[in-house]
Amino acid sequence: MRKVLFVCSFLVFAIISGNTSAVSGKPFEGVITYKITYPDSKFSESQLAMFPKVLTVSIKDSKSRTDLQMSGMNTVEITDYTDKTSVSLINMMGQKYAIKETTAEIESKMALEGTTSVELSEETKVIAGYTCKKAVVTVNDDGVKSTYEAWYSSELGSKLANFSNPLYKDIDGGLLEFLMKNQEVSMKFTATAVEKKSLSSKDFEIPSDYTLTTQDELKSKFGGGKD
Repeated sequence: MRKVLFVCSFLVFAIISGNTSAVSGKPFEGVITYKITYPDSKFSESQLAMFPKVLTVSIKDSKSRTDLQMSGMNTVEITDYTDKTSVSLINMMGQKYAIKETTAEIESKMALEGTTSVELSEETKVIAGYTCKKAVVTVNDDGVKSTYEAWYSSELGSKLANFSNPLYKDIDGGLLEFLMKNQEVSMKFTATAVEKKSLSSKDFEIPSDYTLTTQDELKSKFGGGKD
């Protein structure tokens, strides 16, 4: 059980550090909803039941808010694309924490990732009502190569949207279908709805009842990968 909880926590950090949101090249304000599936999973159905199934991304001006809910944990990532900073809000069973990342910290983390190359295709498909183009990203991590397939739309974003995502940072558009992987599990995100609506600026602010901490301190506090 502790291993499953740790993997879930790892997935949360992977998602929020590889933010999937789309800052618009064209004016857009609203919410994108993604379905999360787990291809080639080695976990049992009861274990997968603890993993998140839905991701929502709210977009207003130059900010995005990513919301993820899972068993015993709610997480929010607020990203400012003008300042190139972010804050993660994590609510674990009523214990609320905020983790800030500066531009320098984001860039330092990105530098640790393998080199990437992107092959763009003219192949298209419609996702959540938007015509998307295909991109295949190849990651070379010390000679070990992995490939990731993504579908994106320039109607919902530009390259700026992906500045903090080491896999998809060179894709010039909002991601509507993509993969995230770690050693334990692969996650596939597919947009199911894109809703244009007015949003409150308060949704993109840090609540006063969250305690500032760091990612390492939080992992240590909640069991850091022990079985």
